[in-house]
Amino acid sequence: MTRLSAAFRADRPALVTFVTAGDPDVATTPAILDALVTGGADVIELGMPFTDPMADGPAIQAANIRSLDGGTSTADILRIASGFRDRHPDVPLVLMGYANPMLRRGGEWFANAAREAGVDGVICVDIPPEEDDALGPALRAAGLDLIRLATPTTDVARLPEVVNGASGFLYYVSVAGITGLQQAQQASIEQAVARLKQATDVPVAVGFGIRTPDQARAIGAVADGVVVGSGIVEIVAQHGSQAPAHVTTYVRGLSDALASARKEAVR
Repeated sequence: MTRLSAAFRADRPALVTFVTAGDPDVATTPAILDALVTGGADVIELGMPFTDPMADGPAIQAANIRSLDGGTSTADILRIASGFRDRHPDVPLVLMGYANPMLRRGGEWFANAAREAGVDGVICVDIPPEEDDALGPALRAAGLDLIRLATPTTDVARLPEVVNGASGFLYYVSVAGITGLQQAQQASIEQAVARLKQATDVPVAVGFGIRTPDQARAIGAVADGVVVGSGIVEIVAQHGSQAPAHVTTYVRGLSDALASARKEAVR
């Protein structure tokens, strides 16, 4: 059993949280990651800043800019990941980002460097399943999970290709748009999760637009995991180096809500 598979338990949905590496600065990022763990995050996505984060909304775009303006490098991100693994040997850590930073030195180099840093999986937003050979084989050879994205526009014909080779969890992007700006209707999420779970045994986590404990609880009642990103990134933007305590409080509220979600679903 891997760290990622252990995070998705039968008794409750997993809380998957996202922050951008190097935001507000490289020195503060480890404390923010620790705050996520203290608050009850089950899986942590560490965003790799990029100059053109096309899938992200204003909050995460701004975080990318702050991080890059501070000079955050891939080497910094790997050091942050390695330090996190030393402090938290059992908490899954996923790198999330875009192809350019991951492939500029070659997929094999990136996969091996991520493995050495203690990373468990990778989400690459802009490499579609049809181009799996750009990074997928290198990740699998390094023992890393390749976490695929499904969307409301992933139709029946394409879904088998999306889930083929996916591992760790399947990330369902619940809206056809960018992060942070809107949330899909609960009924459409329930239908989508049911359809995805018929196509794969990999856990299904739902993200985009989830901010409040009530939203997390409702989605957690039908999904294996709930992904929260923009709400956390906005706290970091507001509080800067003082963000960790605020992040812990916010994440604890989400975690407490999810602790009751599965119980509600089986009543």
